[in-house]
Amino acid sequence: MANRRTARGLLLISLLLGACGLLPETRDTMSNAEKAKLNLQMGARYLDMGMLEVAKEKLETAVRLDSSNPETHNALAVFYERIKQTEAASDSYQTALSKDSDNFSIKNNYGRFLCEQGKFDKGVALLQESMASPMNSRPWFALTNLGVCHAKQNDMQRAEEYFRQALQSQPDYSPALQEMQRISYQNGQFMSARAFLERYLGVAKHTPETLWIAFQTERALGNSKISEEYREQLISSFPASKEAQQVKTAISK
Repeated sequence: MANRRTARGLLLISLLLGACGLLPETRDTMSNAEKAKLNLQMGARYLDMGMLEVAKEKLETAVRLDSSNPETHNALAVFYERIKQTEAASDSYQTALSKDSDNFSIKNNYGRFLCEQGKFDKGVALLQESMASPMNSRPWFALTNLGVCHAKQNDMQRAEEYFRQALQSQPDYSPALQEMQRISYQNGQFMSARAFLERYLGVAKHTPETLWIAFQTERALGNSKISEEYREQLISSFPASKEAQQVKTAISK
């Protein structure tokens, strides 16, 4: 099954920036809790930028200064996921949830993580709780993750229902649009697949998978010129991807 872009819904949205420009003398007057929050904000920002080493340093400093903040453990769990340390990620998610059992962001991240580990029942339960939380103003994260979780179980009807609900909540949410491009293609709904791709490209850039599906879609529609353009773009933009290798094989047949 093709790789999926999942909807992490990180705490990063609420934590980013703000404190990064504080003057040294201002930092010297901070309490440990305030310094921990600053390090959490910076760690989340670096994590979002893919600067993993410095993210780890900031997040570990935040925990050392104040281990009571559930969002710090949530961010650390995401970090451990990024570096493929699943046991550490699981421990951090459990710690985060034990410190704030009603936190919809933690439930969303932990539920998604559990689904990726094949623990579908518990993952779905947490994602549904996140989606239903009255405090959750961004339910499309959990809805998209629920769709991905059901797709992993080959329940494509339920998956599509959740992706469509996510897009009803947030029509330009790119992970859900990408999922609907794939499902539409798999269902033989090629014009729909093209339409979802157009919406996706209005808010995000191509991935190897969107190009691969676009190539197949246009070839199925008999548009050889457009499919060739997608083929060339896939090979030139993502030459090392498995999709680029697949498109070469498809052409050679």
